[in-house]
Amino acid sequence: MRTPNYDKFPTIEVPGASRDAWRGWDGVGARLREALASAGTGKRPAVLAIESYVGVFDEEIQNRLCGHFDGALWIAARDAMLAPVDIERLVAPDLGGDDPIFGYLTRLTLEDFFSPEKIESLRAVIARSTGPIVVFGAGASLIVPAPCVLVYADLPRWEAQLRQRRDEISNLGVENRSVKASLQYKRSFFIDWRVCDRHKQRTLDRWDFLLDTCVSNDPKLVDGNALRGALSHCTTRPFRVVPFFDPGPWGGQWMKEVCDLDRTQANFAWCFDCVPEENSLRLKFGEVCVEIPAIDLVFAQPRALLGEPVHGRFGPEFPLRFDFLDTMGGGNLSLQVHPLTEYIQQHFGMRYTQDESYYMLDAKPGAVVYLGRRKDVALADMIADLQAAQCGARAYEAEHYVARFAARKHDHFLIPAGTLHCSGQDCMVLEISATPYIFTFKLWDWGRLGLDGQPRPINIGRGKENICWDRDEDYAATRLINQMSEVARGAGWREERTGLHEAGFIETRRHWFAGAAPHDTGGERSGSVNVLNLVEGEEAVVESPDGAFAPFVIHYAETFIVPAAVGRYSIRPHGRAEATECATIKASVRCRP
Repeated sequence: MRTPNYDKFPTIEVPGASRDAWRGWDGVGARLREALASAGTGKRPAVLAIESYVGVFDEEIQNRLCGHFDGALWIAARDAMLAPVDIERLVAPDLGGDDPIFGYLTRLTLEDFFSPEKIESLRAVIARSTGPIVVFGAGASLIVPAPCVLVYADLPRWEAQLRQRRDEISNLGVENRSVKASLQYKRSFFIDWRVCDRHKQRTLDRWDFLLDTCVSNDPKLVDGNALRGALSHCTTRPFRVVPFFDPGPWGGQWMKEVCDLDRTQANFAWCFDCVPEENSLRLKFGEVCVEIPAIDLVFAQPRALLGEPVHGRFGPEFPLRFDFLDTMGGGNLSLQVHPLTEYIQQHFGMRYTQDESYYMLDAKPGAVVYLGRRKDVALADMIADLQAAQCGARAYEAEHYVARFAARKHDHFLIPAGTLHCSGQDCMVLEISATPYIFTFKLWDWGRLGLDGQPRPINIGRGKENICWDRDEDYAATRLINQMSEVARGAGWREERTGLHEAGFIETRRHWFAGAAPHDTGGERSGSVNVLNLVEGEEAVVESPDGAFAPFVIHYAETFIVPAAVGRYSIRPHGRAEATECATIKASVRCRP
Protein backbone atom coordinates (compact mmCIF):
# COMPACT_ATOMS: atom_id res chain seq x y z
CA MET A 1 0.00 0.00 0.00
CA ARG A 2 1.28 3.47 -0.85
CA THR A 3 0.20 6.89 0.34
CA PRO A 4 -1.36 8.81 -2.58
CA ASN A 5 0.52 11.96 -3.54
CA TYR A 6 -1.20 12.78 -6.84
CA ASP A 7 -2.18 16.48 -6.90
CA LYS A 8 -5.75 16.84 -8.19
CA PHE A 9 -5.71 20.66 -8.03
CA PRO A 10 -2.38 21.93 -9.40
CA THR A 11 -1.96 25.68 -9.19
CA ILE A 12 0.42 28.18 -10.76
CA GLU A 13 1.52 31.08 -8.56
CA VAL A 14 1.55 34.33 -10.53
CA PRO A 15 4.34 36.64 -9.32
CA GLY A 16 3.66 40.30 -8.62
CA ALA A 17 -0.09 40.22 -9.20
CA SER A 18 -1.59 39.92 -5.71
CA ARG A 19 -3.82 42.99 -6.16
CA ASP A 20 -5.15 42.17 -9.59
CA ALA A 21 -7.95 39.73 -8.73
CA TRP A 22 -11.20 39.90 -6.76
CA ARG A 23 -13.51 37.20 -5.42
CA GLY A 24 -17.25 37.17 -4.73
CA TRP A 25 -20.06 39.16 -6.32
CA ASP A 26 -19.58 42.14 -4.02
CA GLY A 27 -15.90 42.44 -4.87
CA VAL A 28 -16.51 41.82 -8.56
CA GLY A 29 -19.37 44.33 -8.70
CA ALA A 30 -17.45 47.03 -6.88
CA ARG A 31 -14.42 46.68 -9.16
CA LEU A 32 -16.49 46.74 -12.35
CA ARG A 33 -18.49 49.72 -11.16
CA GLU A 34 -15.24 51.55 -10.44
CA ALA A 35 -13.78 50.59 -13.83
CA LEU A 36 -16.87 51.75 -15.71
CA ALA A 37 -16.97 55.06 -13.85
CA SER A 38 -13.33 55.67 -14.69
CA ALA A 39 -13.46 54.52 -18.32
CA GLY A 40 -16.80 56.12 -19.04
CA THR A 41 -15.84 59.63 -17.96
CA GLY A 42 -17.01 62.08 -20.62
CA LYS A 43 -18.64 59.34 -22.70
CA ARG A 44 -22.35 58.98 -23.27
CA PRO A 45 -23.44 56.35 -22.81
CA ALA A 46 -21.07 54.46 -20.50
CA VAL A 47 -21.22 50.83 -21.66
CA LEU A 48 -20.02 47.69 -19.90
CA ALA A 49 -19.95 44.62 -22.18
CA ILE A 50 -19.84 41.19 -20.53
CA GLU A 51 -19.05 38.75 -23.30
CA SER A 52 -19.60 35.12 -22.30
CA TYR A 53 -18.66 31.62 -23.41
CA VAL A 54 -21.52 29.27 -24.17
CA GLY A 55 -22.61 27.55 -20.95
CA VAL A 56 -22.03 30.52 -18.64
CA PHE A 57 -25.00 31.31 -16.38
CA ASP A 58 -25.81 34.73 -17.87
CA GLU A 59 -28.88 35.13 -15.65
CA GLU A 60 -26.73 34.70 -12.54
CA ILE A 61 -24.40 37.45 -13.73
CA GLN A 62 -27.30 39.82 -14.30
CA ASN A 63 -29.08 38.98 -11.06
CA ARG A 64 -25.99 39.28 -8.87
CA LEU A 65 -24.52 42.41 -10.49
CA CYS A 66 -27.62 44.48 -11.19
CA GLY A 67 -27.59 45.94 -7.67
CA HIS A 68 -24.11 47.33 -8.29
CA PHE A 69 -25.25 49.42 -11.28
CA ASP A 70 -28.19 51.49 -10.11
CA GLY A 71 -30.27 52.80 -12.95
CA ALA A 72 -28.38 50.84 -15.58
CA LEU A 73 -30.09 49.49 -18.65
CA TRP A 74 -29.38 45.76 -19.02
CA ILE A 75 -29.44 44.39 -22.57
CA ALA A 76 -29.18 40.67 -23.32
CA ALA A 77 -27.11 39.95 -26.43
CA ARG A 78 -29.39 36.98 -27.19
CA ASP A 79 -32.15 39.49 -28.03
CA ALA A 80 -30.23 40.27 -31.23
CA MET A 81 -29.81 36.64 -32.25
CA LEU A 82 -31.64 34.97 -35.09
CA ALA A 83 -34.87 33.23 -34.22
CA PRO A 84 -34.28 29.69 -32.89
CA VAL A 85 -35.84 28.14 -35.98
CA ASP A 86 -33.37 30.06 -38.15
CA ILE A 87 -30.46 28.98 -35.96
CA GLU A 88 -31.55 25.36 -36.28
CA ARG A 89 -31.56 25.78 -40.04
CA LEU A 90 -28.13 27.46 -39.89
CA VAL A 91 -26.40 24.66 -37.96
CA ALA A 92 -28.22 21.69 -39.51
CA PRO A 93 -25.64 21.01 -42.29
CA ASP A 94 -22.89 20.53 -39.69
CA LEU A 95 -24.88 18.36 -37.28
CA GLY A 96 -24.85 15.21 -39.40
CA GLY A 97 -28.57 14.52 -39.32
CA ASP A 98 -29.60 11.73 -36.96
CA ASP A 99 -26.05 10.56 -36.24
CA PRO A 100 -25.88 10.50 -32.41
CA ILE A 101 -22.14 11.26 -32.24
CA PHE A 102 -20.63 12.75 -35.37
CA GLY A 103 -21.04 15.98 -37.28
CA TYR A 104 -18.77 18.31 -39.25
CA LEU A 105 -16.51 20.92 -37.66
CA THR A 106 -18.34 24.11 -38.47
CA ARG A 107 -16.93 27.08 -40.33
CA LEU A 108 -19.57 29.37 -38.82
CA THR A 109 -18.65 32.42 -36.77
CA LEU A 110 -20.52 34.04 -33.90
CA GLU A 111 -21.68 36.80 -36.23
CA ASP A 112 -23.63 34.22 -38.23
CA PHE A 113 -25.95 33.67 -35.24
CA PHE A 114 -27.04 37.31 -35.13
CA SER A 115 -29.51 39.41 -37.06
CA PRO A 116 -27.91 42.60 -38.43
CA GLU A 117 -31.28 44.35 -38.15
CA LYS A 118 -31.69 43.39 -34.50
CA ILE A 119 -28.15 44.53 -33.75
CA GLU A 120 -28.83 47.93 -35.29
CA SER A 121 -32.05 48.21 -33.30
CA LEU A 122 -30.22 47.55 -30.03
CA ARG A 123 -27.48 50.00 -30.98
CA ALA A 124 -30.14 52.66 -31.51
CA VAL A 125 -31.49 51.99 -28.02
CA ILE A 126 -27.97 52.33 -26.62
CA ALA A 127 -27.39 55.59 -28.50
CA ARG A 128 -30.54 57.12 -27.01
CA SER A 129 -29.67 56.13 -23.44
CA THR A 130 -28.21 58.64 -21.03
CA GLY A 131 -27.42 56.29 -18.15
CA PRO A 132 -25.01 53.38 -17.83
CA ILE A 133 -25.63 50.29 -19.96
CA VAL A 134 -24.63 46.67 -19.42
CA VAL A 135 -24.74 44.39 -22.47
CA PHE A 136 -24.25 40.75 -21.48
CA GLY A 137 -24.09 37.26 -22.95
CA ALA A 138 -22.43 35.59 -25.92
CA GLY A 139 -22.04 38.23 -28.62
CA ALA A 140 -22.14 41.26 -26.32
CA SER A 141 -19.02 42.68 -27.98
CA LEU A 142 -20.74 42.35 -31.37
CA ILE A 143 -23.53 44.62 -30.17
CA VAL A 144 -21.00 47.13 -28.79
CA PRO A 145 -17.65 46.66 -30.59
CA ALA A 146 -15.90 49.34 -28.50
CA PRO A 147 -17.39 49.32 -24.98
CA CYS A 148 -15.91 51.38 -22.20
CA VAL A 149 -15.12 48.14 -20.34
CA LEU A 150 -14.99 44.64 -21.82
CA VAL A 151 -15.32 41.62 -19.53
CA TYR A 152 -15.04 38.03 -20.75
CA ALA A 153 -17.04 35.54 -18.64
CA ASP A 154 -15.29 32.22 -19.20
CA LEU A 155 -15.94 28.55 -18.54
CA PRO A 156 -13.95 25.33 -19.15
CA ARG A 157 -15.57 22.80 -21.45
CA TRP A 158 -15.59 20.16 -18.74
CA GLU A 159 -17.75 22.31 -16.46
CA ALA A 160 -20.05 22.98 -19.42
CA GLN A 161 -20.46 19.23 -19.91
CA LEU A 162 -21.39 18.76 -16.26
CA ARG A 163 -24.01 21.49 -16.60
CA GLN A 164 -25.38 19.76 -19.68
CA ARG A 165 -25.73 16.53 -17.73
CA ARG A 166 -27.67 18.42 -15.03
CA ASP A 167 -30.00 20.01 -17.64
CA GLU A 168 -28.83 23.48 -16.59
CA ILE A 169 -27.77 25.01 -19.90
CA SER A 170 -28.71 25.11 -23.57
CA ASN A 171 -26.74 25.25 -26.77
CA LEU A 172 -25.89 28.54 -28.46
CA GLY A 173 -28.96 30.56 -29.46
CA VAL A 174 -31.60 27.94 -28.61
CA GLU A 175 -33.48 26.64 -25.57
CA ASN A 176 -32.78 22.91 -25.45
CA ARG A 177 -31.65 22.11 -21.92
CA SER A 178 -34.04 19.14 -21.82
CA VAL A 179 -32.31 17.52 -24.81
CA LYS A 180 -30.17 14.46 -24.08
CA ALA A 181 -26.75 15.58 -22.77
CA SER A 182 -24.86 13.53 -25.37
CA LEU A 183 -26.65 15.44 -28.15
CA GLN A 184 -25.92 18.75 -26.47
CA TYR A 185 -22.27 17.69 -26.27
CA LYS A 186 -22.22 16.75 -29.95
CA ARG A 187 -23.62 20.16 -30.90
CA SER A 188 -21.14 21.90 -28.60
CA PHE A 189 -18.18 19.97 -30.01
CA PHE A 190 -18.95 20.55 -33.67
CA ILE A 191 -20.65 23.98 -33.48
CA ASP A 192 -20.73 26.03 -30.29
CA TRP A 193 -17.18 25.60 -29.01
CA ARG A 194 -15.70 26.23 -32.46
CA VAL A 195 -17.77 29.40 -32.87
CA CYS A 196 -17.01 30.75 -29.39
CA ASP A 197 -13.32 29.84 -29.57
CA ARG A 198 -12.93 31.82 -32.81
CA HIS A 199 -14.54 34.84 -31.20
CA LYS A 200 -12.45 34.40 -28.05
CA GLN A 201 -9.24 34.47 -30.08
CA ARG A 202 -10.29 37.70 -31.80
CA THR A 203 -11.12 39.49 -28.56
CA LEU A 204 -8.61 38.12 -26.03
CA ASP A 205 -6.15 40.98 -26.43
CA ARG A 206 -8.92 43.50 -25.68
CA TRP A 207 -10.29 42.01 -22.47
CA ASP A 208 -10.21 44.52 -19.60
CA PHE A 209 -11.15 41.72 -17.21
CA LEU A 210 -11.78 37.98 -17.20
CA LEU A 211 -14.62 36.65 -15.05
CA ASP A 212 -14.14 33.09 -13.82
CA THR A 213 -17.61 31.49 -13.66
CA CYS A 214 -16.47 27.90 -13.11
CA VAL A 215 -18.15 27.66 -9.69
CA SER A 216 -21.67 29.01 -9.50
CA ASN A 217 -22.05 31.93 -7.07
CA ASP A 218 -18.30 32.04 -6.43
CA PRO A 219 -16.99 34.34 -9.17
CA LYS A 220 -13.41 35.55 -9.50
CA LEU A 221 -12.42 38.58 -11.52
CA VAL A 222 -8.91 39.22 -12.81
CA ASP A 223 -7.46 42.23 -14.57
CA GLY A 224 -6.95 41.59 -18.29
CA ASN A 225 -3.34 42.75 -18.38
CA ALA A 226 -2.54 40.66 -15.31
CA LEU A 227 -4.16 37.63 -16.95
CA ARG A 228 -2.17 38.04 -20.15
CA GLY A 229 0.99 38.46 -18.08
CA ALA A 230 0.17 35.27 -16.17
CA LEU A 231 -0.31 33.34 -19.40
CA SER A 232 3.03 34.59 -20.64
CA HIS A 233 4.58 33.49 -17.32
CA CYS A 234 3.18 29.97 -17.85
CA THR A 235 5.33 29.51 -20.96
CA THR A 236 8.55 30.05 -18.99
CA ARG A 237 8.19 27.01 -16.72
CA PRO A 238 6.74 23.50 -16.42
CA PHE A 239 3.11 23.31 -15.29
CA ARG A 240 0.11 21.02 -14.98
CA VAL A 241 -3.49 21.48 -16.02
CA VAL A 242 -6.35 20.47 -13.71
CA PRO A 243 -7.30 16.82 -14.32
CA PHE A 244 -10.85 15.53 -14.25
CA PHE A 245 -12.21 12.04 -13.71
CA ASP A 246 -15.32 10.31 -14.99
CA PRO A 247 -16.95 6.89 -14.52
CA GLY A 248 -17.72 4.51 -17.37
CA PRO A 249 -19.33 1.12 -18.03
CA TRP A 250 -15.90 -0.53 -18.12
CA GLY A 251 -14.29 1.56 -15.37
CA GLY A 252 -11.86 0.27 -12.77
CA GLN A 253 -10.51 0.90 -9.28
CA TRP A 254 -6.83 1.86 -9.76
CA MET A 255 -7.32 5.63 -9.96
CA LYS A 256 -9.35 5.65 -6.75
CA GLU A 257 -6.29 4.54 -4.84
CA VAL A 258 -3.46 6.22 -6.74
CA CYS A 259 -5.24 9.52 -7.34
CA ASP A 260 -7.13 9.51 -4.03
CA LEU A 261 -10.64 9.70 -5.47
CA ASP A 262 -14.07 9.20 -3.93
CA ARG A 263 -14.15 5.58 -2.73
CA THR A 264 -17.96 5.55 -2.68
CA GLN A 265 -18.15 5.82 -6.48
CA ALA A 266 -18.66 2.55 -8.36
CA ASN A 267 -15.66 3.16 -10.61
CA PHE A 268 -13.60 5.71 -12.50
CA ALA A 269 -12.93 4.95 -16.15
CA TRP A 270 -11.38 8.11 -17.54
CA CYS A 271 -9.02 10.82 -16.49
CA PHE A 272 -8.22 13.67 -18.85
CA ASP A 273 -4.81 14.40 -17.37
CA CYS A 274 -3.61 16.67 -20.17
CA VAL A 275 -6.18 17.76 -22.75
CA PRO A 276 -6.03 21.57 -22.80
CA GLU A 277 -9.18 21.82 -24.92
CA GLU A 278 -11.11 20.27 -22.03
CA ASN A 279 -9.00 20.84 -18.90
CA SER A 280 -8.72 24.01 -16.89
CA LEU A 281 -5.75 26.01 -15.60
CA ARG A 282 -5.60 27.36 -12.03
CA LEU A 283 -3.76 30.67 -11.67
CA LYS A 284 -3.20 32.12 -8.20
CA PHE A 285 -3.18 35.91 -7.92
CA GLY A 286 -2.32 36.53 -4.28
CA GLU A 287 -5.14 34.94 -2.27
CA VAL A 288 -7.48 34.57 -5.26
CA CYS A 289 -7.28 31.41 -7.37
CA VAL A 290 -8.71 31.94 -10.85
CA GLU A 291 -9.69 28.90 -12.92
CA ILE A 292 -9.79 29.35 -16.68
CA PRO A 293 -9.93 27.04 -19.71
CA ALA A 294 -6.41 25.81 -20.45
CA ILE A 295 -7.08 26.48 -24.14
CA ASP A 296 -6.85 30.21 -23.30
CA LEU A 297 -3.10 29.69 -22.86
CA VAL A 298 -2.87 28.08 -26.30
CA PHE A 299 -4.74 31.01 -27.83
CA ALA A 300 -2.71 33.67 -26.01
CA GLN A 301 0.80 32.16 -26.33
CA PRO A 302 0.77 29.64 -29.21
CA ARG A 303 4.37 30.05 -30.37
CA ALA A 304 6.04 30.13 -26.96
CA LEU A 305 3.93 27.21 -25.73
CA LEU A 306 3.90 24.96 -28.79
CA GLY A 307 7.03 26.05 -30.64
CA GLU A 308 6.98 27.76 -34.02
CA PRO A 309 7.17 24.51 -36.06
CA VAL A 310 4.22 23.02 -34.16
CA HIS A 311 2.21 26.23 -34.34
CA GLY A 312 2.97 26.48 -38.06
CA ARG A 313 1.62 22.97 -38.59
CA PHE A 314 -1.42 22.95 -36.29
CA GLY A 315 -2.22 26.61 -35.62
CA PRO A 316 -3.43 27.49 -32.10
CA GLU A 317 -4.25 23.90 -31.17
CA PHE A 318 -2.59 21.62 -28.64
CA PRO A 319 -2.02 18.44 -30.67
CA LEU A 320 -0.88 16.09 -27.87
CA ARG A 321 -3.17 14.29 -25.42
CA PHE A 322 -2.40 12.26 -22.28
CA ASP A 323 -5.30 10.51 -20.56
CA PHE A 324 -5.91 7.52 -18.30
CA LEU A 325 -8.06 4.48 -19.10
CA ASP A 326 -8.67 2.38 -15.99
CA THR A 327 -9.93 -1.20 -16.39
CA MET A 328 -8.30 -2.56 -13.21
CA GLY A 329 -11.12 -4.61 -11.72
CA GLY A 330 -13.34 -3.39 -14.57
CA GLY A 331 -14.09 -4.60 -18.08
CA ASN A 332 -12.69 -4.51 -21.60
CA LEU A 333 -12.77 -1.26 -23.52
CA SER A 334 -14.94 -1.33 -26.61
CA LEU A 335 -13.34 -2.94 -29.67
CA GLN A 336 -12.65 0.03 -31.93
CA VAL A 337 -10.77 1.66 -34.77
CA HIS A 338 -9.84 5.30 -35.45
CA PRO A 339 -10.43 6.95 -38.83
CA LEU A 340 -7.74 7.30 -41.46
CA THR A 341 -6.54 10.81 -42.24
CA GLU A 342 -8.40 11.15 -45.54
CA TYR A 343 -11.62 9.89 -43.93
CA ILE A 344 -11.53 12.28 -40.98
CA GLN A 345 -10.79 15.20 -43.32
CA GLN A 346 -13.57 14.38 -45.78
CA HIS A 347 -16.30 13.35 -43.35
CA PHE A 348 -15.68 15.49 -40.26
CA GLY A 349 -13.54 18.46 -41.34
CA MET A 350 -10.68 17.51 -38.99
CA ARG A 351 -7.20 18.04 -40.40
CA TYR A 352 -5.43 15.17 -38.63
CA THR A 353 -6.47 11.91 -37.05
CA GLN A 354 -5.99 10.03 -33.79
CA ASP A 355 -2.80 8.01 -33.94
CA GLU A 356 -2.27 6.81 -30.39
CA SER A 357 -0.57 4.39 -28.06
CA TYR A 358 -1.20 2.55 -24.81
CA TYR A 359 1.56 2.90 -22.22
CA MET A 360 0.90 0.44 -19.41
CA LEU A 361 1.15 2.17 -16.04
CA ASP A 362 0.09 -1.09 -14.44
CA ALA A 363 -1.45 -4.46 -15.27
CA LYS A 364 -2.56 -7.53 -13.38
CA PRO A 365 -1.23 -10.99 -14.30
CA GLY A 366 -3.11 -12.32 -17.30
CA ALA A 367 -4.05 -8.87 -18.64
CA VAL A 368 -4.12 -8.46 -22.43
CA VAL A 369 -4.38 -5.83 -25.14
CA TYR A 370 -6.33 -6.58 -28.32
CA LEU A 371 -4.29 -5.34 -31.30
CA GLY A 372 -4.53 -6.13 -35.03
CA ARG A 373 -6.47 -8.91 -36.72
CA ARG A 374 -5.88 -12.60 -36.39
CA LYS A 375 -4.28 -14.25 -39.38
CA ASP A 376 -6.40 -16.31 -41.77
CA VAL A 377 -9.66 -14.49 -41.04
CA ALA A 378 -11.71 -12.55 -43.59
CA LEU A 379 -12.93 -8.98 -43.22
CA ALA A 380 -16.35 -9.90 -44.66
CA ASP A 381 -16.78 -12.63 -42.04
CA MET A 382 -15.78 -10.33 -39.22
CA ILE A 383 -18.21 -7.61 -40.32
CA ALA A 384 -21.02 -10.12 -40.76
CA ASP A 385 -20.49 -11.48 -37.25
CA LEU A 386 -20.32 -7.95 -35.81
CA GLN A 387 -23.61 -7.06 -37.46
CA ALA A 388 -25.22 -10.28 -36.24
CA ALA A 389 -24.03 -9.57 -32.70
CA GLN A 390 -25.31 -6.01 -32.88
CA CYS A 391 -28.75 -7.33 -33.83
CA GLY A 392 -28.66 -9.69 -30.87
CA ALA A 393 -28.46 -12.86 -32.93
CA ARG A 394 -25.38 -14.07 -31.03
CA ALA A 395 -22.41 -12.85 -29.02
CA TYR A 396 -19.40 -11.65 -30.94
CA GLU A 397 -16.30 -13.80 -30.50
CA ALA A 398 -13.68 -11.07 -30.61
CA GLU A 399 -10.83 -13.49 -29.91
CA HIS A 400 -11.55 -15.29 -33.17
CA TYR A 401 -10.86 -12.14 -35.20
CA VAL A 402 -8.61 -9.89 -33.12
CA ALA A 403 -5.12 -10.80 -31.87
CA ARG A 404 -4.41 -10.63 -28.14
CA PHE A 405 -1.07 -9.86 -26.52
CA ALA A 406 0.01 -10.08 -22.90
CA ALA A 407 0.12 -6.67 -21.22
CA ARG A 408 2.65 -5.94 -18.48
CA LYS A 409 3.67 -2.82 -16.60
CA HIS A 410 5.76 -0.46 -18.78
CA ASP A 411 4.80 -2.18 -22.06
CA HIS A 412 4.10 0.26 -24.90
CA PHE A 413 1.54 -0.62 -27.60
CA LEU A 414 1.50 1.59 -30.70
CA ILE A 415 -1.89 2.09 -32.35
CA PRO A 416 -1.78 3.98 -35.66
CA ALA A 417 -5.17 4.99 -37.06
CA GLY A 418 -6.88 2.14 -38.87
CA THR A 419 -5.67 -0.55 -36.42
CA LEU A 420 -8.18 -2.78 -34.61
CA HIS A 421 -7.60 -2.44 -30.88
CA CYS A 422 -8.82 -2.19 -27.31
CA SER A 423 -7.46 -2.64 -23.82
CA GLY A 424 -8.63 -5.70 -21.96
CA GLN A 425 -9.69 -5.71 -18.33
CA ASP A 426 -7.19 -5.31 -15.49
CA CYS A 427 -5.04 -2.75 -17.33
CA MET A 428 -4.13 0.78 -16.33
CA VAL A 429 -3.44 2.62 -19.56
CA LEU A 430 -1.74 5.95 -20.08
CA GLU A 431 -3.08 6.79 -23.52
CA ILE A 432 -0.75 9.03 -25.53
CA SER A 433 -2.36 10.30 -28.69
CA ALA A 434 -3.09 13.07 -31.10
CA THR A 435 -5.95 15.24 -29.87
CA PRO A 436 -9.02 14.40 -32.05
CA TYR A 437 -10.34 12.25 -29.21
CA ILE A 438 -14.03 12.09 -30.19
CA PHE A 439 -13.40 10.24 -33.44
CA THR A 440 -13.60 6.61 -32.36
CA PHE A 441 -15.61 3.99 -34.22
CA LYS A 442 -16.85 1.37 -31.77
CA LEU A 443 -17.30 -2.03 -33.39
CA TRP A 444 -18.29 -4.14 -30.39
CA ASP A 445 -19.08 -3.22 -26.79
CA TRP A 446 -19.26 -6.70 -25.27
CA GLY A 447 -23.06 -6.64 -25.07
CA ARG A 448 -23.21 -4.14 -22.20
CA LEU A 449 -25.13 -0.92 -21.64
CA GLY A 450 -23.87 2.57 -20.93
CA LEU A 451 -24.24 4.27 -17.55
CA ASP A 452 -27.59 5.65 -18.73
CA GLY A 453 -28.92 2.11 -19.20
CA GLN A 454 -28.94 2.44 -22.97
CA PRO A 455 -26.73 0.71 -25.58
CA ARG A 456 -23.72 2.79 -26.54
CA PRO A 457 -23.59 3.82 -30.24
CA ILE A 458 -21.83 1.32 -32.50
CA ASN A 459 -20.29 2.36 -35.85
CA ILE A 460 -19.67 -0.83 -37.80
CA GLY A 461 -20.37 0.88 -41.13
CA ARG A 462 -17.84 3.65 -40.56
CA GLY A 463 -15.41 1.27 -38.92
CA LYS A 464 -15.17 -1.17 -41.80
CA GLU A 465 -14.22 1.69 -44.14
CA ASN A 466 -11.18 2.45 -41.98
CA ILE A 467 -9.78 -0.91 -40.90
CA CYS A 468 -6.30 -1.50 -42.28
CA TRP A 469 -6.69 -5.23 -42.86
CA ASP A 470 -2.99 -5.76 -43.52
CA ARG A 471 -2.23 -5.03 -39.85
CA ASP A 472 -2.41 -8.59 -38.57
CA GLU A 473 -0.90 -10.20 -35.47
CA ASP A 474 2.53 -10.53 -37.09
CA TYR A 475 2.51 -6.84 -38.01
CA ALA A 476 1.50 -5.95 -34.44
CA ALA A 477 4.10 -8.21 -32.85
CA THR A 478 6.99 -6.92 -34.94
CA ARG A 479 6.09 -3.26 -35.44
CA LEU A 480 3.63 -2.11 -32.77
CA ILE A 481 4.71 -3.63 -29.45
CA ASN A 482 7.65 -2.45 -27.33
CA GLN A 483 9.58 -0.83 -30.15
CA MET A 484 12.26 0.20 -27.67
CA SER A 485 15.75 1.26 -28.63
CA GLU A 486 18.33 3.06 -26.53
CA VAL A 487 19.38 6.39 -28.01
CA ALA A 488 21.53 7.94 -25.27
CA ARG A 489 22.85 7.44 -21.77
CA GLY A 490 24.87 9.29 -19.18
CA ALA A 491 25.74 9.26 -15.50
CA GLY A 492 22.67 7.82 -13.79
CA TRP A 493 20.29 7.97 -16.74
CA ARG A 494 19.43 6.36 -20.06
CA GLU A 495 17.04 7.39 -22.82
CA GLU A 496 14.97 5.05 -24.99
CA ARG A 497 12.96 5.72 -28.11
CA THR A 498 9.59 3.98 -27.79
CA GLY A 499 7.78 5.09 -30.96
CA LEU A 500 5.37 6.20 -32.01
CA HIS A 501 4.53 4.65 -35.34
CA GLU A 502 6.07 6.23 -38.42
CA ALA A 503 2.58 7.05 -39.72
CA GLY A 504 2.04 9.59 -36.94
CA PHE A 505 3.64 12.87 -35.90
CA ILE A 506 4.27 12.05 -32.25
CA GLU A 507 7.68 11.12 -30.92
CA THR A 508 7.88 9.35 -27.55
CA ARG A 509 10.95 8.88 -25.35
CA ARG A 510 11.32 7.08 -22.03
CA HIS A 511 13.99 8.12 -19.53
CA TRP A 512 15.14 5.94 -16.65
CA PHE A 513 17.09 7.96 -14.11
CA ALA A 514 18.66 7.71 -10.69
CA GLY A 515 20.39 11.06 -11.19
CA ALA A 516 19.58 14.17 -13.25
CA ALA A 517 18.35 13.26 -16.75
CA PRO A 518 18.83 16.06 -19.34
CA HIS A 519 16.01 17.20 -21.63
CA ASP A 520 15.63 19.93 -24.25
CA THR A 521 12.46 21.16 -25.95
CA GLY A 522 14.57 22.69 -28.75
CA GLY A 523 13.36 26.20 -27.98
CA GLU A 524 10.49 28.31 -29.26
CA ARG A 525 11.91 28.88 -32.76
CA SER A 526 12.75 25.29 -33.71
CA GLY A 527 11.40 22.95 -31.06
CA SER A 528 8.24 21.36 -29.72
CA VAL A 529 6.23 21.46 -26.53
CA ASN A 530 6.98 18.43 -24.33
CA VAL A 531 4.32 16.48 -22.42
CA LEU A 532 5.58 14.03 -19.78
CA ASN A 533 4.27 11.64 -17.14
CA LEU A 534 6.16 10.23 -14.17
CA VAL A 535 5.54 6.51 -14.81
CA GLU A 536 7.92 5.14 -12.18
CA GLY A 537 8.95 6.61 -8.84
CA GLU A 538 7.10 8.46 -6.11
CA GLU A 539 8.42 11.95 -6.79
CA ALA A 540 10.79 13.86 -9.07
CA VAL A 541 11.85 17.46 -9.56
CA VAL A 542 12.15 19.38 -12.83
CA GLU A 543 14.93 21.97 -12.82
CA SER A 544 16.42 24.63 -15.06
CA PRO A 545 20.21 24.44 -15.56
CA ASP A 546 20.46 28.21 -15.27
CA GLY A 547 17.69 28.84 -12.73
CA ALA A 548 15.27 30.22 -15.33
CA PHE A 549 12.34 28.74 -13.40
CA ALA A 550 11.85 27.54 -9.83
CA PRO A 551 12.22 23.78 -9.21
CA PHE A 552 8.97 22.03 -10.08
CA VAL A 553 8.01 18.90 -8.14
CA ILE A 554 5.95 16.17 -9.80
CA HIS A 555 4.44 13.00 -8.34
CA TYR A 556 3.76 9.50 -9.56
CA ALA A 557 1.32 9.33 -12.52
CA GLU A 558 1.11 13.12 -12.90
CA THR A 559 1.24 14.54 -16.41
CA PHE A 560 2.95 17.88 -16.92
CA ILE A 561 3.73 20.26 -19.79
CA VAL A 562 7.08 21.86 -20.59
CA PRO A 563 6.54 24.74 -23.05
CA ALA A 564 8.78 24.90 -26.12
CA ALA A 565 10.19 28.24 -24.95
CA VAL A 566 11.74 26.59 -21.85
CA GLY A 567 14.54 24.91 -23.81
CA ARG A 568 16.91 22.87 -21.61
CA TYR A 569 15.76 21.28 -18.34
CA SER A 570 16.53 18.23 -16.23
CA ILE A 571 14.56 15.76 -14.10
CA ARG A 572 15.90 13.86 -11.10
CA PRO A 573 14.44 11.76 -8.25
CA HIS A 574 13.22 13.83 -5.32
CA GLY A 575 11.81 13.42 -1.84
CA ARG A 576 10.31 9.97 -1.37
CA ALA A 577 12.08 8.67 -4.50
CA GLU A 578 15.61 10.01 -4.03
CA ALA A 579 17.12 6.59 -3.39
CA THR A 580 15.31 4.83 -6.27
CA GLU A 581 15.28 4.82 -10.05
CA CYS A 582 12.47 6.82 -11.66
CA ALA A 583 11.11 6.94 -15.19
CA THR A 584 9.22 9.40 -17.36
CA ILE A 585 7.52 8.95 -20.71
CA LYS A 586 7.72 12.05 -22.91
CA ALA A 587 5.82 13.01 -26.05
CA SER A 588 6.62 15.76 -28.52
CA VAL A 589 5.84 16.62 -32.13
CA ARG A 590 8.44 15.49 -34.63
CA CYS A 591 10.05 18.70 -35.86
CA ARG A 592 13.53 17.59 -36.85
CA PRO A 593 14.98 14.50 -38.57
